[in-house]
Amino acid sequence: MATKMQLDLTVNGEARSVAVLPMARLLDVIRESLGLTGTKEGCGEGECGACSVLLNGMLVNSCLIPAYQAQGGELVTIEGLSRDGILSSVQEAFVKHNAAQCGYCSPGMVLSSVDLLKRNPDPDGAEIREAIAGNMCRCTGYAKIVEAVQDVAAQAHRHEPLHQHERVTPCES
Repeated sequence: MATKMQLDLTVNGEARSVAVLPMARLLDVIRESLGLTGTKEGCGEGECGACSVLLNGMLVNSCLIPAYQAQGGELVTIEGLSRDGILSSVQEAFVKHNAAQCGYCSPGMVLSSVDLLKRNPDPDGAEIREAIAGNMCRCTGYAKIVEAVQDVAAQAHRHEPLHQHERVTPCES
């Protein structure tokens, strides 16, 4: 039997430590060891984006990342976007624009959108479609998702306040 390692990381702002097999997929650690089931498994091959999370500020497919690579890292899952029951602006926009139908792809789509808005707070439609291209959705046709992201960008562009817990700001270069 393989020896487990202690994985220490920050998950949604909270220090966590779990014993995992070193080659366990980060996706399995998130869902099974950490109990955060918002992150979904779709294809298991990094093609669908359902397992998208932010690891050390970068959007990654957690089904492709060995758990040991997250050692000491900072992980943000869909559960980490809301605070005290208040949805993030991107999550609210998805609801407002009916950008989810079955909801299976929504966590990955939302995190891809958050990642885009951190890098580019004022994306156009083509940039949004490119940013979510790694996320497969069989229900919506993507138009409502693009509208939701444009709405958040417009809100930020008008300098309307986002929720205090959000950090949808341009990355430092």
